[in-house]
This record gives sequence, structure tokens and C-alpha cells, in this order.
Amino acid sequence: MSFDTLGLSAGTLQAVTEAGYTQPTPIQEKAIPVILSGRDLIGIAQTGTGKTAAFTLPMIDKLASGRAKARMPRTLILEPTRELAMQVSESFEKYGKYQKLSMALLIGGMSYENQEMKIDRGVDVLIATPGRLLDHFERGKLLLTQVTTLIVDEADRMLDMGFIPDVERICKLLPFTRQTLFFSATMAPEITRLTNQFLSNPERIEVSKPATAASTIAQTVIKTPRQDWAKRDLLRHLIRTQTITNGIVFCNRKTDVATLHRSLVKHGFSAGCLHGDMSQPDRLKTLDAFKSGQLQILVASDVAARGLDIPSVSHVFNFDAPVNAEDYVHRIGRTGRAGREGSAFMLVSPEDERRLSAIEKLIGRTIDVVSPEGYAFPTPQ
Repeated sequence: MSFDTLGLSAGTLQAVTEAGYTQPTPIQEKAIPVILSGRDLIGIAQTGTGKTAAFTLPMIDKLASGRAKARMPRTLILEPTRELAMQVSESFEKYGKYQKLSMALLIGGMSYENQEMKIDRGVDVLIATPGRLLDHFERGKLLLTQVTTLIVDEADRMLDMGFIPDVERICKLLPFTRQTLFFSATMAPEITRLTNQFLSNPERIEVSKPATAASTIAQTVIKTPRQDWAKRDLLRHLIRTQTITNGIVFCNRKTDVATLHRSLVKHGFSAGCLHGDMSQPDRLKTLDAFKSGQLQILVASDVAARGLDIPSVSHVFNFDAPVNAEDYVHRIGRTGRAGREGSAFMLVSPEDERRLSAIEKLIGRTIDVVSPEGYAFPTPQ
């Protein structure tokens, strides 16, 4: 099946073609016609299945007719994190370039005044995190009476981050006759309760989750001692001996991100860091430097595992084995994108063996364990 058969407009199809896509993913194939029809939808799909385009493409066409009024957005998209909200906004810009749609981001770490200026001019698409959206609403700067479509993305992460009460409150502020689209990787009882309460006769679409990474990614495990200094020494060796365009190093904790970043810079590496405590301007500055090649290495917490779309990442290093097996797939999915080859290394210390077993069970394969050629762990000083 091609995108031509899904009912999208010529302008949107042209933008999709120029982005390099010819065939829809399963979630796009099933969801786009439903969304264009105006029916409510529950989409069960993980990150990496193409679900962002599954709702942005039809929404671009649905919004092509009509005009937004001041402080009254026509479509509201809720995202759990700033990074995901920014990724969705980039999708609207990429696929909507032949439509004259206005858009605003309401996320933390950015100026209220600039956000208010955009809202005052009227926006077709409002992409927001729940807390910042309610802040604007409570300040009397935003009216939700003209919202015709609500999209709740990554509902399972909303639940994990404690945002479900905010989502429920926002749903009650919107017109009853709206179209509502819910996307989630899993359907916990709390999420099911929300969909039963706020969706009307929804179409339920479920696509298999990507339990493994792309075949273009070479996956490797290296066993390490427990000590962090030994892991840092091994990581430096890997970076020096691999042919790296750029790479992302994942840590489980924000404090470890900062420590490892300082260590790499101290040893002469071109490195930046990304974690949840950074201000939005600092995050954007770091990401821009990484994307442009000014930084070779980005040390990040899992805030960067979802929502980053940097096609040319050549390597991913799991400095820590992720706590949740699913996060492994998200992390290494930052490389090997769009048919490119990528490499993923995971440093596994003795206490990580249980996590490694869970990851291998999820992806249905054993990851090769190797010893770096010509390398021996130094003795502690």
C-alpha cells in the first residue's frame, strides 16, 4: 500500500514524498483513514512505529480549511515531555509546509510571554505539556472552547509521570463534541478508565511493538567491573577506537550524566550533556550543537531516549544497562535510522546481569559479548 490510497491531499503527499517516505507503516495505514473520517481512536503503538506521522498527516489536511481565532486553538496535542512536544512540532513543520497552518508550543523552560503572543494571534495546532497548558489556562490567557480535536500522545508515559489527573481535568474543559485520539504503548487500567470516560465509540487499532531494534544496528555487550572509573576508562577506549560520526551515551541517573560529561571533557572529548534539570534554552543549544557536528558525543539520561530524531547518529553507548528492558530498544533506536548502519554497545557490570537477561528476553535474541581488542582494564591507583 502507498500513501496515495489513504485519502491525503496532494500537498501533504508531496511533503511526505520529499521527506523520503513511500509506504505507510501499519499504524499509519490503519489510523489515517479513521482520523480523516472524524471518528475517535485508541491507537496502541510504541515509539518507533511511525505514530507521530499517523496523526500529524491527517490533522494537517483536516485543518486546511478554517481559521483559528485569538486564544482559541483548533487542535490540542498533549505530550508528556518537552522533547516529544518539540518532535511533534517538527513533524507539523515538515509535513505541513504546503499548508498555511499556525502552531504554538506550550512547554516548560520557555518564555510565557512569547507563548502568549502566539496564542493571541490564534493557532491551528497547540502542542503542550499538561502543566504548562493549565498554567496558561488559569492565567486567563487561553480558551479551549473551539478545540475540535484532542490528541493525547504517549498516555502510558503520562501515567508514569503523574499527569493523568491533569489530562482528566483538561478533557473536561474541552467541548463534548470534539474528536479524541488516544495513543499509548500499553493500556493500564487507569488509561482504560480515561478512554471509557472521554471517547465515544472509538476505533481501536493495535500494532505490534518493536520488540527488537532495526537489523541495521550491530549490538554488542562488554562485561565490565563494578567500579565506575573502570567503565569510564572503557568508554573512552571505545570512543577512541570506533569510527564515530557522532554518538549518544546513556546513563540511568542525572547525576551520572553530569559526572561522565565532566570526565569526557576533561579527557579532551567534544561532549555535551542532556538531562531533565536543564533549562529549555540550554537543551536546545546542546541539541543544535550535536546535530550540527560541533559536539561529537552527547551524554544523556532517558529524557533523550524518546523524542530525539537525529538521523545520522552512528553509535549508541549504554554506559548503564537500562532499568526497563523497553528503554534499551528506545535508546539504541537512536542509531541505525532510515536504513543507515549503526552500532550499539552496552557496558554490563555484575549487578546488571538480571537487566541484560530481561533485555535479551524482550528482543528475542542473545547479544554478542566481546572483549575490546588490545584493551585491559587498568588497575586502580
